[in-house]
Amino acid sequence: MKLILASASARRADILRDAGIAFHVLSSAVDETLIPGESANDLVIRLAKAKAELVAARAVGPAIVIAADTAVLLDGQILGKPKNSEDARNMLTKLSGRTHSVMTGVVLVRLPDAEQRNFVETTQVQFDPLPEDDITRYLDTDEAFDKAGAYGIQGRAGRYIPRIEGCYFNVVGLPLARLWRELAELGYSEENLA
Repeated sequence: MKLILASASARRADILRDAGIAFHVLSSAVDETLIPGESANDLVIRLAKAKAELVAARAVGPAIVIAADTAVLLDGQILGKPKNSEDARNMLTKLSGRTHSVMTGVVLVRLPDAEQRNFVETTQVQFDPLPEDDITRYLDTDEAFDKAGAYGIQGRAGRYIPRIEGCYFNVVGLPLARLWRELAELGYSEENLA
């Protein structure tokens, strides 16, 4: 049984590769616009499901399609990927000195029977205060622009994150331990490791 990652995210691919899990990539592009009144939980599941279903329609089994979407939540506000530098600066200013939630929705579709599982993993992330000059230097690296909340914990922003509660890999974009358990329940096993 093969695994198909429904994402062009290098970070998600690195998580699977570093864990010794063999997979193929079939990327999917979906409209990530927030529906007014939609919760972060509903948003990440809706987007992951849309990605999974797009790829499952093109894939041939036996396989399991893995799709994920990540959002940052602060004071009830969803922080997605920044639209521009000003948007990224505003997000980082809001996160400065605060603890926020990172939520990743994961949808798995087993083929050919279309058995589907989904879950949301949440991790609490604490940021140190970010001086304006540090935000400017960070934005100059271009690290902020394709990531929910305008930062990547695995990069330069990690130096401002003294503590997390929950799964580190969830903050990067794919909650590895929970994913592994769910894959096993769908019939994926150690025999499939690279």
